[in-house]
Amino acid sequence: MSSDEVQEPGIEKSTLSTVIVMVSTMASRLLGFIRIAVIGAIFGGSGQADVLNLVFNIPNNLRKLLAEGALSSAFIPVLSSQIVLDPTGTGAQRVVRNLIAFQFLILVPLLTLSIIFAGPITGFILDFPEPERRMLAAELFRYLIGYVLLISVGAVVMGTLNSHNRFFIPAVTPIFFSIAVVGSVLLLHSRLGVFSMAVGVLIGGVGQLTFQYPLFRRLGYRLRPGFDFRNEAFIRILKQWLPVVAAASIFAVNQQVSLFFASGLEDGSGSAMTNALVFWQLPFGIFSASITTVLFPRMSRQAAAQDAEGLKRTLEYGVRYLLTLLIPSAICLALFGRELIAVALQRGAFEVAHTLLASQVLRGYSFGLFSVGLFTFCQRFFYASNDFKTPVRIALITFVVDVTLSLILKETALRVVGLSVANSVAFTVGALSLIYIARRRLGGLHLRDVARTVGKIFIASVPLVLFIRGYLLYTGEWWVAGSSIVNFIRIGGLGFGSVAIVLLMYYLLRVELIINLIRKGQPL
Repeated sequence: MSSDEVQEPGIEKSTLSTVIVMVSTMASRLLGFIRIAVIGAIFGGSGQADVLNLVFNIPNNLRKLLAEGALSSAFIPVLSSQIVLDPTGTGAQRVVRNLIAFQFLILVPLLTLSIIFAGPITGFILDFPEPERRMLAAELFRYLIGYVLLISVGAVVMGTLNSHNRFFIPAVTPIFFSIAVVGSVLLLHSRLGVFSMAVGVLIGGVGQLTFQYPLFRRLGYRLRPGFDFRNEAFIRILKQWLPVVAAASIFAVNQQVSLFFASGLEDGSGSAMTNALVFWQLPFGIFSASITTVLFPRMSRQAAAQDAEGLKRTLEYGVRYLLTLLIPSAICLALFGRELIAVALQRGAFEVAHTLLASQVLRGYSFGLFSVGLFTFCQRFFYASNDFKTPVRIALITFVVDVTLSLILKETALRVVGLSVANSVAFTVGALSLIYIARRRLGGLHLRDVARTVGKIFIASVPLVLFIRGYLLYTGEWWVAGSSIVNFIRIGGLGFGSVAIVLLMYYLLRVELIINLIRKGQPL
């Protein structure tokens, strides 16, 4: 492992790396939209689609708990520290082998029990009133739960690559998952029904792991497990993992509670939530997750090197970029989410009513887009600083606020929309709490720079809102016709015009993101 692997570049050079991850993520997200559109067209927006969408969220939440979320958050700071302190790579390689062994020891028994007791598990988590749906949910769960093992090992590989400043390959890896699911549903749905997606999910999990492995191997790592758990660095990961799991568990339970509430509401409510989240995840995954992916290993290395001033600059940089990218995204989702959903999903069994409900839920989620991004990023700041207790406390507060508001709002005229509004309010409370604590710990932040960025975003948003409103007023109710080539061109014009206006305004206002790109910063 050469010395350039651990050399920390300037903060400005993170911009191009972040954009590279964003572009790669955008490609995989677009394929994800195709996946959702195919599922919606074939299985509709209710009935079996409700079962499929809600059951898939169970292993998806376990993935966040045991893999990409919790374990990576505890793993990356320790691995980054090993890379900084031991450039030979021996310590880092040993940690990775220990992690792979640990995952097998934990997940194989867990998945075996999940398959045996699939009925009671899905019956406890989901509230389907019909016996047929309960039986279908249990059988689907038995197949989909195997995805957790594949994605968990893949998350260790991904975290290792990111710790070595390798971002492109992990960012494009989800493409294989979407291709596998789309292909499987298209080719097998007539014979297997909703189980065709389960086949695609498992094939996609294998593809994600296989695609990352060659680079993982070139960096000196292997998938060979190491069962000698006396490694001090590995023990440190476990100690840190427990509070991260606690925080992640709170949010996994939180989302499952929301889905439980949705499954007990009107038919189609569960699919409306999951479909809305797909569109909400587009800017979140492209922008927020990309910024966090690039800056989390950087903050971990700065914390290991005790570079407090560098840590402060990185936190401020991340907050400003989240504001720059997520505020215009939230405006677009709120103002033309209905048109976007109609063009992407409204075909076949997916009807106008499904579009309307999903778009209303999406608008509720859009209000909290920046808050969730800021919350996630600040969590990583505390993890990088080896503080794993603060995120747990704030996560618990966020959970209580969300569930309390959900119980109230779902009984109002809002119904399932109230669940998304509750989520946005709760994460705003959590994000403000975390940034307040971080500011105190760092001895203050340069809030003048943040305020200047907010002012520029506000000015840039005025022509954006006027353009969207004017475009929709002029073109009329074309979205009712659903997906078509003409409507695809219309939504493309709306999206392209919105992006062009934001970029032009950011250039005129000299927003930092655009200026750094023009200066052609080098990737990390």
